[in-house]
Amino acid sequence: MNLFFRRRSVIPGFGLTLGFTLLYLSVIVLAPLSGLLFKTASLSWAQFWGTIGSPRVLASFRLTFGAALIAALVNGVFGLLVAWVLVRYKVPGKRLVDALVDLPFALPTAVAGITLAGLYSSNGWIGRFLEPLGIEVAYTRSGIVFALIFVGLPFVVRTVQPVLADLELELEEAAACLGANRWQTFTRVIWPSITPALLTGFSLSYARAIGEYGSVIFIAGNMPMVSEITPLLIITKLEQYDYAGATAIASVMLAFSFLILLSINLIQWWSRRHIER
Repeated sequence: MNLFFRRRSVIPGFGLTLGFTLLYLSVIVLAPLSGLLFKTASLSWAQFWGTIGSPRVLASFRLTFGAALIAALVNGVFGLLVAWVLVRYKVPGKRLVDALVDLPFALPTAVAGITLAGLYSSNGWIGRFLEPLGIEVAYTRSGIVFALIFVGLPFVVRTVQPVLADLELELEEAAACLGANRWQTFTRVIWPSITPALLTGFSLSYARAIGEYGSVIFIAGNMPMVSEITPLLIITKLEQYDYAGATAIASVMLAFSFLILLSINLIQWWSRRHIER
């Protein structure tokens, strides 16, 4: 009788569901990663270190990771400000601004790169005013940072925004009644609550910036040793039929991306513990 009235699950049983899950992950994730690692394994240690340790590759690593870090830090600051305005203030056109935040998600990266290059070139709408000041953005390292800021901002805003919306205003009012000024209220009441979300948004923005390709190549100068990002160098290796060299560089990027994803999971685990306490 109990078996007859047992509640039936909407999805298939555990065995079938697990089988579909493992098959999907194997085809979409594990198979490409395995091919990448197997191709890299065809190189000897000397060849591997010689490939990733060449001056051109190291220069691309420094540019890619450095520009991504700068962009993520900028997004961490201004993404918090944008999320704060969207949550705490009633401003004209608020819904339009809220929709524009998601524009980098919907806009093709190539279109974003072409648009940014047109805006910040010497004869662009913004670049024409920056050129007399001696500021060059398009086709420089600064252009790379601008492109990475553009594509990474939504990650910070959309991660911090719901946390700010869920904060109880009564806590801030209580702090004010106890004599706390605005800075003390922010640092002791608001900041501890939004720090896990802000760190997660920063990590996601950083991870996205590291692998960004389409929006960068149109605004960067793409000069070896100067403004050549690592994803572009990988494409160059593939066009030269140096598959082992391309996979060696890609494996380094993969390892670094895995560390970032691991840090994101640790931050989320820490945030859950922080909320439970």
